Amino acid sequence: METAVKRLYEGMFLVDSALAAQDWQGILDEVLRILNRAGAEVVSLRKWDERHLCYDIQRKSRGTYILAYFNCDTDKVKGIERDVQLSERMMRALVLRTDGMTQQDIEKATPAETQPQQDTPGDPDMANVPPAAAVDQDIISEADDVTETV
Repeated sequence: METAVKRLYEGMFLVDSALAAQDWQGILDEVLRILNRAGAEVVSLRKWDERHLCYDIQRKSRGTYILAYFNCDTDKVKGIERDVQLSERMMRALVLRTDGMTQQDIEKATPAETQPQQDTPGDPDMANVPPAAAVDQDIISEADDVTETV
């Protein structure tokens, strides 16, 4: 009889931000249910960050990422990925083997823990992008310079 090897994995789970805001405990319970079903031993589970998505997923433009570290049999990882695909609450997941992680690496602060909460409305990902009018004005100025030299 073979002994299954448990390895350390890092899982990044993506959920709808509106759903996470409504039922945060329910989302965490869903992640735990998926991991427990695979026989995983959860080392760490916490919110990583909430971000604007590069493209819509399931017609959602924002997502909340949940970072999990867990020990699991190598042959059970496919089951975790399948359960995420079947779950109506999970949008995506990425599971990576992380043998070289130390406890200090696992306990590092996440972006959600290090960023102060914003009081102003708007998209924090777009904070350093110049307004469209300023960009258009620069393009117009450059076009005028080109026409004057011709």
